[in-house]
Amino acid sequence: MGFKEVPSAIIFCLLLLFCLGCRCLASELVATQTATLKVDASPQLARKIPETLFGIFFEEINHAGAGGIWAELVSNRGFEAGGPHTPSNIDPWSIIGDDSSIFVATDRTSCFSQNIVALRMEVLCDDCPTGGVGIYNPGFWGMNIEDGKAYNLVMYVNSPETTDLTISLTSSDGLQNLASATVTVSGASNWTKLEQKLVAKGTNRTSRLQITCNKKGVVWFDQVSLMPEDTYKGHGFRTELISMLLDLKPRFLRFPGGCFVEGDWLRNAFRWRESIGPWEERPGHFGDVWHYWTDDGLGYYEFLQLAEDLGAAPIWVFNNGVSHNDEVDTAAIAPFVKDVLDSLEFARGSANSTWGSVRASMGHPEPFPVKYVAIGNEDCGKKFYRGNYLKFYNAIRQAYPDIQMISNCDGSSKPLDHPADLYDFHVYTDSKTLFNMRTTFDRTSRSGPKAFVSEYAVWRSDAGRGSLLASLAEAAFLTGLEKNSDIVQMASYAPLFVNDNDQTWNPDAIVFNSWQHYGTPSYWMQTLFRESSGAMIHPITISSGYSGSLAASAITWQDSDTSYLRIKVVNFGSDAVSLTISTSGLEASVNALGSTTTVLTSANVMDENSFSNPTKVAPVKSELSNAAEQMQVTLAPHSFNTFDLALAQSKLVAEM
Repeated sequence: MGFKEVPSAIIFCLLLLFCLGCRCLASELVATQTATLKVDASPQLARKIPETLFGIFFEEINHAGAGGIWAELVSNRGFEAGGPHTPSNIDPWSIIGDDSSIFVATDRTSCFSQNIVALRMEVLCDDCPTGGVGIYNPGFWGMNIEDGKAYNLVMYVNSPETTDLTISLTSSDGLQNLASATVTVSGASNWTKLEQKLVAKGTNRTSRLQITCNKKGVVWFDQVSLMPEDTYKGHGFRTELISMLLDLKPRFLRFPGGCFVEGDWLRNAFRWRESIGPWEERPGHFGDVWHYWTDDGLGYYEFLQLAEDLGAAPIWVFNNGVSHNDEVDTAAIAPFVKDVLDSLEFARGSANSTWGSVRASMGHPEPFPVKYVAIGNEDCGKKFYRGNYLKFYNAIRQAYPDIQMISNCDGSSKPLDHPADLYDFHVYTDSKTLFNMRTTFDRTSRSGPKAFVSEYAVWRSDAGRGSLLASLAEAAFLTGLEKNSDIVQMASYAPLFVNDNDQTWNPDAIVFNSWQHYGTPSYWMQTLFRESSGAMIHPITISSGYSGSLAASAITWQDSDTSYLRIKVVNFGSDAVSLTISTSGLEASVNALGSTTTVLTSANVMDENSFSNPTKVAPVKSELSNAAEQMQVTLAPHSFNTFDLALAQSKLVAEM
């Protein structure tokens, strides 16, 4: 018998296909890793997490407050942003008409001594164009005016002759009229407060407020405010943005910064006493670190009110006489110390005290429970910081012994050289580094002050504007903080907000414009930690050759009448994981009915959310039908997973 010779080209192709097939098979074999997670839920090994562990940090950055959560629609409402010298720039105010029909300039004739600049409008025309001439304000990149909603206008005016003004809400080009009213200015040459409610007859997302006149004459304006009527609890905050904060269940609110507190120069630092009292009398200031003007309608009082509205403990970060570029010598710091003591009396003093009475006059006779203060922000290395710190520390300890004071100096790797109740720990880094930092506090001494991780985030190249990858590293880092919550007292992400029109710092937790908003993956990640504060944490162990890509924690928490064992697992790697979860020590049986699993993942590790797709990367919750003390689950590549095991009645009762 014979055989037919096979051409060498065919043999080569067959061998190539065989090799490719083996390679595919091999990749399938290694694509799924295996791991075992053991949870010891016995009560004797459990430890209570501080009630304060996870909260939020608000800084006036990215127009987070002005043009953000503070609902004021008029930008530069007091005409002070151009500075005290007149004539000055009135931006973003603009003129309706031309120089033959109207002349507009600032002068120093306001009735308010702390913000003396006013706007003088002289109408030159006898036969003015249809609709009149005047001024308009586009707000912060356009005002969101919605059909059927009411907007409250307040402004101060002065005119030597009786004049009718038309107040309108229009489209950005002035062609669509959404609401309009006529108000009369008496000709008494006295400053008069005018108030007018405007109800919109249409919706426009980029509207403007305009004030026009058809009569020749002169009118002065100052402190022109337009507020939506439907702010959160009537306290001046944008309801939909506050709702995002409430969903985080924050246990504390750190405010108002950040570098905003310091200023590039002390002359531009946040001054609490200039941000309280009637809004018309607040001078406002230029935040020279983040480069924009704030009218300070969102001031010290409003921050305290916000903390109360959120059910969060207020943490007041104050300037300690140090900015980015200048410092007050410790020998001259006494006036700054007194200023801070006054701020605490404003918050905590009785309604009969000097500063407590000011708070009471603003509508809050009961004290605000300020029990935490941070002495400066990121100032540890400054020349006069330690000397100034001790002056503040000693004065506050004497006046308010219960207040917990936070140092800017990091005590995680070595003891502090000064007294403190807590110390600040800030970290902004790449995702791999932050993932590996989940064990940072494992090595921290258990004696001495507690850690306050008041600013953490993944940023720069692998963060984008808020990527899945960033949120996974942050989640892993937070599991480490949970495990080390005997020494870590508090933690908050930063920054919290960004107005899409002012992306000074990226990424951020919540992105918004005048009418839209969404949470980044880092925001959604934090929602999966909102039950951790005050929960019981349990020891865990992970066994796997892939454990370097895994991070986990386990807590028990209570929701209404049901207790849950929540197991959180981050798979930071690119392989799926077949995970065996083994739980021991439970005092109650696991009830599959009511047990759930939630996963945060996406097709691409760099995926982000957007206005057009706000939940592209968001938690997906489903029933956990196989919930049990021993169970098998699969972790998708690059995913953050939670398993909430509903705990039924005790085992003893179940066996009876």
